[in-house]
Amino acid sequence: MASRVADQPLRLLHLEDSELDHELTLAHLRRGGLTVDARRVDSEADFLKALDERWDVIVSDYNLPGFSGLVALDLLMARGTDVPFILVSGEIGEDTAVEAMRNGASDYLLKNNLSRLVPALLHAVEASETRRAHLRADRQLGESQQRLHELAQHLQTSIEMERAAIAREIHDDVGGSLTALKFDLAWIARHSDSAEVTTRVQSALETVTGAIESSQRIMHNLRPAILEQGLLAALQWMAARFERRTGIACSLRAPTQTLPLGPGVPLVAYRTAQEALTNVSKHAQATQVSIDLSMAGGVLSLEISDNGCGLAADDLAKARSFGIRGLHERARTVGGWVDLSSSATGTTLILSMPLDRTDGSVAPDAPDADDPTGWGDL
Repeated sequence: MASRVADQPLRLLHLEDSELDHELTLAHLRRGGLTVDARRVDSEADFLKALDERWDVIVSDYNLPGFSGLVALDLLMARGTDVPFILVSGEIGEDTAVEAMRNGASDYLLKNNLSRLVPALLHAVEASETRRAHLRADRQLGESQQRLHELAQHLQTSIEMERAAIAREIHDDVGGSLTALKFDLAWIARHSDSAEVTTRVQSALETVTGAIESSQRIMHNLRPAILEQGLLAALQWMAARFERRTGIACSLRAPTQTLPLGPGVPLVAYRTAQEALTNVSKHAQATQVSIDLSMAGGVLSLEISDNGCGLAADDLAKARSFGIRGLHERARTVGGWVDLSSSATGTTLILSMPLDRTDGSVAPDAPDADDPTGWGDL
């Protein structure tokens, strides 16, 4: 602080009706080694006008004609400007001093004890600069976190777009080529009289059929076409397929009425359920899973619960829990949030998404103009 004061004068606004007291205050400051650029004002109008400028500290008398230091403090606080305010008075009661400090004053002094002025002023200025530094750091941290969230949302969007592009290429190129090859092999089988050729063709047909089924499975994982039938149909298909593949009983409860869902909501819900069921099959050692889809208060909730061994607290908090972080970031793309709880009797994941989004979040699968479905219905 000393070096800062030595580098440039301290800009001081002095609210004082006595020129003699003003000069006495400046003398104490100079005696304390401070270089001060001071201005004296003695009315409310001049004080308000002066507040339009930048000041390092305000020193105010308590009693002025038609004005007071407490009123000046209230006017300063109403501006929302973080300028240290030191109250000086010839006689000030303890209750008044406490009220001033409670209302935002940095310190209070008696005119007959101005020896405390310099240390009080330096302390007030330093505390104000520290507060401003903390506010700047908090603001920068918030901006950095917002940029990270925006980057994560952009990555989620880019991933879904890339998945869609790959799925289209597999469908148009790989799928089309395999289908044409299957027709050619079938033609050879019909027109060949050689038993050996027929056997080899049948083997090749089985291989091609398996490749077509694999490409369809890969396409579905990349861009689930079942979602075009609505989120409910997709969840029903997913639950049945999960139960058939793993042997784990999987029940689904959902509303019967059709709900219009915003862009991105069905895909986020589908991917979240997909991730949750994958984790159940890999880690939970569960025998039952339930999927609950509900709507209340304009919020769509998807809850996936299992009766498995649960997750340890360390697993939930570990630094490389990118799967859990991915769920949170995916939910944010539609203005939603994820709650995850676990115990020795199982794990529950709840995805909540407001149906009427006003937060400006970006959907990861906003439909194209030529997309007739948009995956918008439940």
